[in-house]
Amino acid sequence: MKVLIIDIDSKIPNLALKKIEKYHADRGDEVIWNFPLMKNQVDKIYVSSIFNWNKHLTSEWEGLAEIGGSGWNLQKTLPKEIDDVKPIINMGFTMRGCTRKCHFCIVPEKEGKSYVVGDIYDLWDGKSKTLVLFDNNILTLPDHFKLICSQIKKEGIKVDFNQGLDIRLMTKETAELLKTIKHEEYRFAFDDLSLVKSVEKGIKILKDAKINRAFWYVYCDENFESALERLLILKRLGQRTYLMRDRRVRGIKKYNMLANWSNCLGAMAKMDFFEYIHYYKNRNYFKNED
Repeated sequence: MKVLIIDIDSKIPNLALKKIEKYHADRGDEVIWNFPLMKNQVDKIYVSSIFNWNKHLTSEWEGLAEIGGSGWNLQKTLPKEIDDVKPIINMGFTMRGCTRKCHFCIVPEKEGKSYVVGDIYDLWDGKSKTLVLFDNNILTLPDHFKLICSQIKKEGIKVDFNQGLDIRLMTKETAELLKTIKHEEYRFAFDDLSLVKSVEKGIKILKDAKINRAFWYVYCDENFESALERLLILKRLGQRTYLMRDRRVRGIKKYNMLANWSNCLGAMAKMDFFEYIHYYKNRNYFKNED
């Protein structure tokens, strides 16, 4: 049996498609990736799209393929026999869901509240020195978080909490656990000014635990002033930032300039935003036009 898998838009490995690949490979099927010209020469086609703005690309496969992904249908899931497959590729989930309800996030609607789905031994091949976790909000499950940290420490591997950690749930105990494991730079988010006290408190806890490497995502919609104020707060607190622009504001000059400033450590450290604007006035310095 020949199987064709089409990944429309994933920038990181699409784990659902990886499960499909392993499911068929374990049965001796030939699996072909991202080769649309083979569509009339295979027995089964799977197509997945992560982002709904690519629906027009996904819809071209209607009637030809099994289509899924959050960019197509939030309610559609893998068959149990495929979903139970666990590809050992040193990345994946140990928990799913989230208790938060951020307006720009589909996770609560798609997966519900936080729940455990495994541990590092379901993902790690026993050889790799690194592990990438896509857990959406692991700190909402404190006992599970402790287990994962203990496993990471025991095996001496470096972890990347790829989807970030919830600063609102930062405690001294959590910071002490984070300090004991090898890790990529910890990521956090500051998406609304109402979180300022939690952000300031969390940063203090981290610094008290001698965790000085942290990276902050700052969501930016049409409220330019809110995004700028959050960036200035993080600048004052000595943090690195990355402006996550909503698609609605991409291409607008002032948002591009704000992204150029905030996403460049040297620029943000050396000058405030208005100095940056003055310095680059009348210069074509919009590096982040996408």
